[in-house]
Amino acid sequence: MNTSHTSCAKRLIGALQDVVHATPTAAAIASGERARRVAGVLESFLSQPDLLSPAQLEADPRSYRQHLLHVEPGGAFSVVALVWLPGQQTPIHDHVSWCVVGTYRGQEEEVRYELVGAGGDAYLVPTGFAFTPTGTAAYLTPPGDIHAVRNGTDGKVVSIHIYGADVSACGGTSIRRRYDLPVRPATNWQ
Repeated sequence: MNTSHTSCAKRLIGALQDVVHATPTAAAIASGERARRVAGVLESFLSQPDLLSPAQLEADPRSYRQHLLHVEPGGAFSVVALVWLPGQQTPIHDHVSWCVVGTYRGQEEEVRYELVGAGGDAYLVPTGFAFTPTGTAAYLTPPGDIHAVRNGTDGKVVSIHIYGADVSACGGTSIRRRYDLPVRPATNWQ
């Protein structure tokens, strides 16, 4: 975990602690209320030029790069910066907990999917497509959070991800499952 935070990052973590600890109930988590509030906090910090240090903006030419910024004692949440070069993407996956994503630089693209069928007959159908441009935050809550994220631009993209789990205890990721299934077009998707 990177403990050399900018003063802006320290303020963000303090604000996140206030929100997360003010919404401790299972109902607030299940309803998405906690994630919605966390997204609002994160969005207010995304325009700060000193939120991340130069080292936390470094990319990897082989794959999107993850910089673990903070794990809350007790595991209530983790903060991660992801740095994406053009064309880099995640596998189709879901999460172990609620997740908030805010774009700090550039624009992320997301495709959401629905799992249809079971066993050997299972497949995925796209259910939505979203762009998260600089300065905006979005959230998702399991179940039903199957998606893939990518950098579809020709420049570097940097995003801040806040997960409702201790990602260091989950092997360094919040991914619960990867979906290596056929993707079929949606018949009613517009």
